[in-house]
Amino acid sequence: MTRRHTLSATAALATCLVTLTACSSGGGRPAAEASAAPNAEKPTTMTVAFITHGAPGDTYWDIVKKGAEDAARNDGVELQYSSDPDGAGQANLVKQAVDKKVDGIAVSLAKPEAMSANVKAAVAAGVPVVALNAGDQQWRSLGALAFFGQDEKIAGQEAGGRLKSEGASKVLCVIHEQGNVGHEARCDGVSAGFPGTEKLYVNGADMGDVQSKITAKLQQDTGISHVITLGAPFAMTAISSIQTSGSKTKLVTFDLNKELVDQIKAGKVEWAVDQQPYLQGYLSVESLYLTKTNGNVVGGGRPVLTGPAFVDAANVDKVAEFAAAGKR
Repeated sequence: MTRRHTLSATAALATCLVTLTACSSGGGRPAAEASAAPNAEKPTTMTVAFITHGAPGDTYWDIVKKGAEDAARNDGVELQYSSDPDGAGQANLVKQAVDKKVDGIAVSLAKPEAMSANVKAAVAAGVPVVALNAGDQQWRSLGALAFFGQDEKIAGQEAGGRLKSEGASKVLCVIHEQGNVGHEARCDGVSAGFPGTEKLYVNGADMGDVQSKITAKLQQDTGISHVITLGAPFAMTAISSIQTSGSKTKLVTFDLNKELVDQIKAGKVEWAVDQQPYLQGYLSVESLYLTKTNGNVVGGGRPVLTGPAFVDAANVDKVAEFAAAGKR
């Protein structure tokens, strides 16, 4: 299976800009000074509020945060990370950031209706805003400068198409956060690629609920050939559900973490749809830094795509070491 590489040239360029280091072809600078310079602490250039809908225990957001922190360290940015899975609570975090007079805001838009007024107010107050992860269809209307993530419906269609090509007969798409526009778009996309898809809603904040509902569904409907989850922690729980139910259902998922990579290696998860969360965090901070220091706007008014790409048995070893480092 050929791995897909969909990261846009714009994203790649932005990444390259922050990895370049000064070098000399013969200036006679002492070796100790030259080697120490890249690690010297940089003066603070700006403050960025990084506000997500991440829920406690969702390791996806640990990877996003790692990318944001690395970019902030490279650019001398003071990063203020906060999250709230409740739309109104996340919107209030945006308001608080504006009140603190931050220099930029990076925000996920899983529940854009709840976020709309406060994001627009931030833009009206002159605070540059970029969006990431969720809200790929809504970010422009809210006034954000850029979006870093994947087109969730297209990602779902790619997953559904692969399930069809692999001979799936019935697919169960597990949604762990009701009201999340990205999750709905993923499952709608899976259904578009493979019409024999059914949604199952679970409470992602309660893994006991996740496990019991998946188990019960598999026991009730023995025709389900594949379960697709929308996050690595939920795939890990689905493994237990499949074992408990005695089902021979195959498991696939969106998103990665170290544990999920191990399960792909072990053959308990067939494949994962990777949207490269580290890049979403890194590029969001980097783009705000470039806007403030050089007047740049990344993306040219189009989303900067970080996915989708498939990780399976054929290429999992290539990403394993990066997953172990908390970057994939």
